[in-house]
Amino acid sequence: MSFKNLDSEKLKPGVSSDLSDERDVRRAIAPHQHDFPYERDEEAQVTRREFCNFLALTSTALFVSAAGVAGKAALDSRSEQSFSPMKIEGAEALAPGSALNFRYPTEDETAILVRAADGQYFAYGQKCTHLACPVYYEQQRQRLECPCHEGGFDVRSGNVLYGPPPRPLDQIVIEVRGGEVWAVGRKAGSHGRSV
Repeated sequence: MSFKNLDSEKLKPGVSSDLSDERDVRRAIAPHQHDFPYERDEEAQVTRREFCNFLALTSTALFVSAAGVAGKAALDSRSEQSFSPMKIEGAEALAPGSALNFRYPTEDETAILVRAADGQYFAYGQKCTHLACPVYYEQQRQRLECPCHEGGFDVRSGNVLYGPPPRPLDQIVIEVRGGEVWAVGRKAGSHGRSV
């Protein structure tokens, strides 16, 4: 049976026998509306198409703004930053094979200074590159370790030895001036993963 053979008298009042896609959905009357009538404000009603357009535009705007923020952060991290030199208090008294925590380049950022068994100094940002847990110096194994997810870093290079960290620790550039240890800069950890 085709739709054209339908008798329009058998249809409920208010339902058009024209079942094409050309029908104005805003003006259509559903069968239950005769039993429960209500007035619609046609100007305030939002169609599916209008709602989908709104969602598409909003999603696009959010994506573009997030991409802009991410792009700016990437550019800022690559740009050369200048840091004030700072003397690391207590570093001269640090015994070989031990470590010292200090704050650099700001008071809010912690770093760790390690004096290797041969007397050389190495310093890194204390945040693990996986989920920013604070790393500590494991004296027996002579490496920096993250207690949260068992990541390990080489003391001399900051490279990842094992675990989930995606990149090496940020390196704190240090200089020894007249027997005093100074932090003079910071480099993002991008030097590789040890195998």
